[in-house]
Amino acid sequence: MKKEQYSFSDDEVKPYFNIDSVLINGIFYAANKVYGLSFKERKDLPTYHPDMKVFDVIDNNGKQLALFYCDYFRRPSKRGGAWMSAFAKQSRLRQQIPIIYNVCNYAKAPEGQPTLLTWDEVSTMFHEFGHALHGMLSNCNYNTLSGTAVARDFVEMPSQFNESFASIPEVFNHFAKHYKTNQPMPADLCDKMLNSINFQAAYAMGENLGATCVDMAWHMLDSKNIPTAEEAKNFETKALKEVGLLDNQIPPRYSTSYFNHVWGGGYAAGYYSYLWSEVLAVNIADYFEKNGALTRKVGNDFRNKVLSRGNTKDLMEIFSDFTGLKAPDASGLLKARGL
Repeated sequence: MKKEQYSFSDDEVKPYFNIDSVLINGIFYAANKVYGLSFKERKDLPTYHPDMKVFDVIDNNGKQLALFYCDYFRRPSKRGGAWMSAFAKQSRLRQQIPIIYNVCNYAKAPEGQPTLLTWDEVSTMFHEFGHALHGMLSNCNYNTLSGTAVARDFVEMPSQFNESFASIPEVFNHFAKHYKTNQPMPADLCDKMLNSINFQAAYAMGENLGATCVDMAWHMLDSKNIPTAEEAKNFETKALKEVGLLDNQIPPRYSTSYFNHVWGGGYAAGYYSYLWSEVLAVNIADYFEKNGALTRKVGNDFRNKVLSRGNTKDLMEIFSDFTGLKAPDASGLLKARGL
């Protein structure tokens, strides 16, 4: 259906998304434009796997700000998914610079050939680097409050926001070049791909809201009224019906029996935070767009007022200090999703 509607496939765009170009000419390029950061690869530092790369992160004053490790390729012993974490968190008290890493699970090309990505995988790289920036640009006294040590609905905001840089024309055209010819992606193919981003957006929103409401329903129960395993499916059906989201054509993204996020993944009663984070991210992206998405002034404001603060100030105040909004504007989410 997607191919019929937009006349393009992932295989057509992958030759333009060489993983090395996405990292150097896309992710690092945007970080340099917006925050003044530069990246120098280190060959002398040990890694836990030969495929990993390490970079010195140099601030605009020439001083080392952080170390950044990236581990992008799948292997049999590796957990699936994509994430950011830290070998050491920033702390002024300990005079500790942040040592941050990103992990993904991309299929590595055979030796001598470039690894080519889909657009979703490109977005994931930008996303995880948004988390990395939250860790690398932290400027807090205590490591327990620095970087991403914030509430669930705020920790995903910088990462979701950083995805927006991938489709800004200046950034996109800088990294999206054919791996053989170095020619930019043709405008018509680029338009088809970007127009397809919101394919089945209403379905995606519906399945997300379904899972969110099931999560809330379970975690609003008291200990005396917890259904048995045999009753779980009926409880889920009843919860969805009560909120008007019972639809066999749009089931919740995660059913109770395999909803790992909320049983052991730390999102108990908080799965909604993915959507709420997206509201915050869209509001911030709108501010960047209106005031100069790739300008150092806006980037420095975001760095100083948001990314550097960790959990040292009320998070709503941090959001308002930067955007000027008294409260997040949820209408921006529907617009961003093409709804």
